[in-house]
Amino acid sequence: MASSLSQTVLFSILLLLSLHQACAKKTHLNFYFHVTDVQANATDYGTIIVMDQALREGLDENSTLIGRVQGIQAVVGKDGSLETMFNFLFLNEQYNGSTLAIYGRAPLETTIERPVIGGTGKFRLSQGYSLAKPVILSATRLVYELDVYVWTLELKDD
Repeated sequence: MASSLSQTVLFSILLLLSLHQACAKKTHLNFYFHVTDVQANATDYGTIIVMDQALREGLDENSTLIGRVQGIQAVVGKDGSLETMFNFLFLNEQYNGSTLAIYGRAPLETTIERPVIGGTGKFRLSQGYSLAKPVILSATRLVYELDVYVWTLELKDD
C-alpha cells in the first residue's frame, strides 16, 4: 500500500513539473551589473557587504539604467568566494517594479552560475538561473555581464 502511495505521489510531482515546463513562459534577460564602490578589504574572510548597485543596459557606466541590485554578500571561502543574496529590482518600463531573487555561491574571477529562486510582479513564480561573467575587474570598478534565464507561469488575476 505504501509503495503504491509513494508511486502516486512521485507521479503527481513529475506531472506538475512537466506542466510547469509546458505552461511557463521563458524569458532571457541580458544586462550589466556595475559595482562602483569597490571596497579594498572586500575579500577578507567573514566580511559582509550590503549593496545597492546599478543594473545597466550596457557596459558603459553611462548606459541606460534598467534597475538596481540590492542585497547582501559575505566572504565565506578562504579563497575569497562569496555567498550572495540579491534582489534585482527593475526600473525600466517593461518590468518596472518587478524583482528577481538570486541566491548562491560566487567564486571570484570566473563565470558565476546561480539559481533564480523567485520573483515578483512580471516575474511572479519564476524559476531559472543566471550566468554572471566578469568583464571589468579593477581596483575601483567591477562590471559583470549577466544572462538571466527565467521560466514564469502566467497567471490571470482575479
